[in-house]
Amino acid sequence: MARVLIVEDEPVSRLTFGEFLKAAEHDVVAAEDYAQAVGHLCEMEFDVVITDILLPGKTGIDLLRTVRSRGLKMPVVVITGEPTVETASEAVRLGAFDYLPKPVTREGLKRVVRLAVDRYGISQERDHYAEQTDMYRRDLEAIFNSVKEGIITVDADMRVRQANSAGAAMLGLADDDGAGRRFAEVAPTGLDAAQRALEKTLESHEAVMEQHVEVRLSAEDEKVLVMSTTPLVNEQGAFTGAVLVLRDITRLSRLEKQIEESQQYRSMVGRSAGMQAIFRLIREDLAETDSTVLIYGESGTGKELVASALHHASLRAKGPFLRVNCAALSENLLESELFGHVKGAFTGAVKDRIGRFEAAEGGTILLDEIGDISPRLQLRLLRVLQEREFERVGASIPISCDVRVIASTNRDLVQKIRDGEFRQDLYFRLNVVRIDLPPLRERKSDIPLLVESFCRRFNRQFKKEITGAGPDAMRVLMDHPWPGNVRELENCIERAFIVCRGPQIQASHLPRELIEGRNEFAEQAPGAAPGAASAAPGQGTEQERIVAILTQTDWNVAKAARILGVARNTLYQKIKTFDIARPQG
Repeated sequence: MARVLIVEDEPVSRLTFGEFLKAAEHDVVAAEDYAQAVGHLCEMEFDVVITDILLPGKTGIDLLRTVRSRGLKMPVVVITGEPTVETASEAVRLGAFDYLPKPVTREGLKRVVRLAVDRYGISQERDHYAEQTDMYRRDLEAIFNSVKEGIITVDADMRVRQANSAGAAMLGLADDDGAGRRFAEVAPTGLDAAQRALEKTLESHEAVMEQHVEVRLSAEDEKVLVMSTTPLVNEQGAFTGAVLVLRDITRLSRLEKQIEESQQYRSMVGRSAGMQAIFRLIREDLAETDSTVLIYGESGTGKELVASALHHASLRAKGPFLRVNCAALSENLLESELFGHVKGAFTGAVKDRIGRFEAAEGGTILLDEIGDISPRLQLRLLRVLQEREFERVGASIPISCDVRVIASTNRDLVQKIRDGEFRQDLYFRLNVVRIDLPPLRERKSDIPLLVESFCRRFNRQFKKEITGAGPDAMRVLMDHPWPGNVRELENCIERAFIVCRGPQIQASHLPRELIEGRNEFAEQAPGAAPGAASAAPGQGTEQERIVAILTQTDWNVAKAARILGVARNTLYQKIKTFDIARPQG
C-alpha cells in the first residue's frame, strides 16, 4: 500500500481517481489546486503525486517544479487533456515519472501508480545504500586517520597506495600520503627494516610481527617504532599488496630507559630503598670527592662493585683501579704486595718490584677484608693515609702517592677495636664515609631485577635465549634466605642455565635445597658438639658461624669456603686469626 496525493480541480475526476486507488488498497489524499497540494506536501510524506497539468492559478508543471526544488524524490505523474510533445518533454525534463492522457482509465491509473511505487522503492533503497555506504566510508576514513598507529598500504610493486595521518607523519609527508610513489622514495632513513619486512611479506605472503626499529626523521627527531607487516587481501581472496603498521613507542621506551637507569647504577642493580640510597650517595655526593670510603657488607653482597662504581664516578675514572684481598695473603706477602720491595729485601727478592700503591698512582685502590690485616700493617697503612707516602720493603726512601683508598670488610671493626685487634686511629681514617650494603634477604624486591640481569649475561655466555624465571621458580627464589647473598643467587642462576633446555627457568632447574626450602647452612650438623652452634646466616659471631659450617662439612675447608662465599685462603686466614681448632675425637 502506498500513500498517493491526487491533485485535480474537477471534483468528479478527483473522486473517481480516489476510488480507483482506494480499491487497490492505497492511502489517498486529495487536493483541488496547487496551494492545497503544497500544504499537504508540507504536512506529510507521499510515495506518489498525481497531478493534472491544468489547475486554477499555478499549473501541475509548477507543482512538479516545487516538488523537485524542495528535494522531494517521490515520482510525479502528470495528467493532461491534450498531450503534446512540448508538454511531455517539459514534464520529462523537470523529472516527471510519466504522464497520463485523459480520459484516465482504472487500469491505466493503477498500473502507473504500481510502477511508480516500485520505482520509488528501488530508488529509496539505492539512495539508502549509497548513503550508508558513504557514511561507512566516512567513518572508516575517520577511524583510519584517527588511530595513533601509522598505517601504510603498498601494492605488489612496493608503491604506496594509502597512508593515514599518523603514517604520513612518520614518513615525513607533509602535504600528501605518498600515493603512487615507491616506498623507498618516501621512507625516511632508518626504515630500511620496514622495507625489508614489506618485501618479505610481498614475497612470502606471510606476516612479520613486532620488530623494533629506531628512525631518525631529522637531526632533532628520533623515534622508536614497533613495526609489523601483514598481507593485503581483497574481497575475492586475491593477494594485492601488504600493510605496514608502525606504533610509536618513543615515550614508553624513554620511560623504560629512565626506570631501568634508576634501578641500575653501573654493574649494580636494585630498586629497594637501601640500594637507591647507595646509588644517590655515589652519584650525587661522592662523585666529585676523593674522600676515603669504608664499605660494610656480608660476603657476596657486592662490595667490590660499589668500590668500582665509586672509582668510575670520580675524577680518577681514567686512572687505574686495583683490588687487594688483605685476607688472602700472609703478612709479609701482603706488605710486599701493597708497598713493593727492593732487591735483597728478603729471601726470594731477586729484583725491585713496585707495589699496588705505586701501580695505582692517580687512581683508586680497594683494600678488601681490611679487618684482617696485622697490627704492624695497620700502622704502615695509617702512615699512608696520613702522610700520603710509604717506603718499599727493604728501602728507606719515602715515595709519595696520589691514590684514593677504599676499604671493605664484613667484620665488625668497632668490636675488633674493643678487643684490641684494630687500631682506632686507622678506623677513623678509613671511616670518613661509610656505606652499608644490605644483605639480599633484606632487599628481596631486587631479586627479580638481579635474575633478569643475570639472565641477560648468561644468555650471551651460553648462547641461549632464556627469558627469565617462571612463576614457580621465582616463588622459590623469593622465599630463600640467601646466606651467600648476590653471589649465591648468581651461582644459582648459572646452574639453572646449564640444566635448562626450555625458554624459561623452572623450579626443577634450581638447586634441591632451594626447592625443599632448606637453609642447610643454619642446620645443626649431626653429631655436632655443643657450642659448635648452628647459627642462622647473619646470626651469631663470625667465629661461631665458621665453626658451625666447618662442623657441618666435617672440616672440609674447601667446601666450607664455598658455603661461606669466601676464598679458601681467606678461610684459612680466619681459622688462624680466630685460633679455631678441630675438636679431637
